[in-house]
Amino acid sequence: MSVRVLHVITRLTVGGSSENTVQSCVGLVRAGYDCALAVSYRESDPAVVDGARQRGCRVVDLPFLGREVAPLRDLAALGQMVALIRRERPAIVHTHTSKAGFIGRVAARIARVPAVIHQPHGHIFYGGYYGRRWTHVFTALERLAARWTDRIVTLTERGTEEHLAHGIGRRRQYVAVPSGVPTDVLRAGAPTRADARARLGLDADTFVVAGLGRLVPIKGFDLLVRALPAILAEIPSTRVVLVGDGPDRDALAATAESLGVTHRLRLLGETADVASCLVAADAVAMPSRNEGMGRVLVESMALGLPVVATAVGGIPAVVTDGESGLLVEPEDVAALAAALVRLGRDIGLRRKLGEAAVARAEEFSTPVADRKMLAVYDGLVREKRLA
Repeated sequence: MSVRVLHVITRLTVGGSSENTVQSCVGLVRAGYDCALAVSYRESDPAVVDGARQRGCRVVDLPFLGREVAPLRDLAALGQMVALIRRERPAIVHTHTSKAGFIGRVAARIARVPAVIHQPHGHIFYGGYYGRRWTHVFTALERLAARWTDRIVTLTERGTEEHLAHGIGRRRQYVAVPSGVPTDVLRAGAPTRADARARLGLDADTFVVAGLGRLVPIKGFDLLVRALPAILAEIPSTRVVLVGDGPDRDALAATAESLGVTHRLRLLGETADVASCLVAADAVAMPSRNEGMGRVLVESMALGLPVVATAVGGIPAVVTDGESGLLVEPEDVAALAAALVRLGRDIGLRRKLGEAAVARAEEFSTPVADRKMLAVYDGLVREKRLA
């Protein structure tokens, strides 16, 4: 009889945490585990939910689960989760992200689930998502919930150290498992640079900087737009292409207009064809204010692209400065511009960093991630005698 597992995440949307969660479920089912995935349909993207089902995930609705703090709804979500756990009778509850992570672990404790795994997919310690007061509150809740957790899965070893530095859990609870990227599939489906540029209407001699992700403050794309005038002053052919959508779209466009660089910024919106957007670029920028690992970084590196990223969260665990990319300090527009100008002027450096990046990306590939996650589960099953 296979071990039953219930994964819990607030929502399934386009993004790294959702993709990582679904991929974990797919890999575990392939290995013989019986997995269900509980999410709020109300907060999820229907296309992403359907995609998860098509890949073999059994998805269950938790209507009251929500990302924002809402005490009455949160209590209702807790009740729904306890009822679901008692119905599903999982041997392992695996929670994802902060909100679902806390409510899910409370529910697992109430329902006396034998084993609990939590996967934060980054953290909130920098206060980028919430104000300082709420960040302190949520950190305290993480410390409490860690007492009820058998394993805490971080995306990188750096993530582990940051959690421990904030007094969350004990070292023996932690294991690092990357957000696996299907590097072989990504490369196989990528068009040539010339074809990719033709699809986007970009000239062959244009210096193209790509940014991919949700258009939200935490991703720091406002810094990239503000860096654009300085880059243009040195490399007039520069075009910045932002792939993704979100609440900051209009603000980014307004900033570009105020700086007189609207004609050099292109907002593409969301697309499923990530590879085409990446291979059309000469460099990829990730000026994040907080990042668990940086899935887009790995995708870019797997395609041989040089990256410029901020030294926050798990990014330095992925990008080795000067070897597989360039790192700059967060909020430093001048440093971001200078690093991109350096790449724009030096084709040899772009090639050198890109070649090293391909090899580095394999350490964060889907097979590596699946193998590490399966080891976490198999070890917990033996420790708790769940099989």
